[in-house]
Amino acid sequence: MTKHKVKIIVHKVIGRCGMGYRQSDEFIIEGYYIKPNRCVPVCIHALNSMMTLLIPFIKGISVKELGIGEDNDTGYVQCPDPGLPYTKGGTVIFELRRERLVNDGIK
Repeated sequence: MTKHKVKIIVHKVIGRCGMGYRQSDEFIIEGYYIKPNRCVPVCIHALNSMMTLLIPFIKGISVKELGIGEDNDTGYVQCPDPGLPYTKGGTVIFELRRERLVNDGIK
């Protein structure tokens, strides 16, 4: 079975992110674990918005199979903070990239 990791990259920050994310910050999910990265904390609110794409990606399902894009390995999600005038924060758009880890011979 082919296994995947998911690289999560801050694609765009609209307003001021309360967590302090900046464009191009990144962290990695491998299997069911967040790989440690002392420089980039993981926002639990943003992580929640990623789950609908993270789980299929980890299991090897592509964006195309999900019916939400043409690129098999790249999808986008947005943090739930709407920003001004509703909150003092801002929203972040994340790019999720599925990357193959291992192939144990099953095609």
